[in-house]
Amino acid sequence: MEIEQTLNEILVKLFRNINTIEEQAIRTEEYKNVTTNDMHVIEAIGMGSPKNMTAVAKELGVTTGTLTISVNSLVKKGMADRVRSEEDRRVVLVSLSKKGMKAFQHHQRFHEEMIDAVTERLTEEEKVVLEKALKNLNRFFRDKAAE
Repeated sequence: MEIEQTLNEILVKLFRNINTIEEQAIRTEEYKNVTTNDMHVIEAIGMGSPKNMTAVAKELGVTTGTLTISVNSLVKKGMADRVRSEEDRRVVLVSLSKKGMKAFQHHQRFHEEMIDAVTERLTEEEKVVLEKALKNLNRFFRDKAAE
């Protein structure tokens, strides 16, 4: 039972710390008006071709109405662009502006540093075990969200 208690303590602290540290990493002088939520929307939009709002909302697990509020904020901040599809005018496409792409890369560097810190002292076998454990944890949260 001791391992379960230890894992619980680690996971609770880990989630709290990730949120706090990610917020601090994002909040540089250049990105002082960007929230963690903004960064997650920027990440979901991505650097590729424009995505429709429904696809981005699905990726984030939110409604298109909720996403619209976030995208409106990003457009006002100059980080995202929104256009209607030429093929179907009912479809709204969203993409990152140059400023949004720069923010995406800033956030990506934080994630790369985090992964490097986690894996730098692990053997290949330990990395495989960690990957499996995190996939199980992710599945648990995904299934809970679907209930």
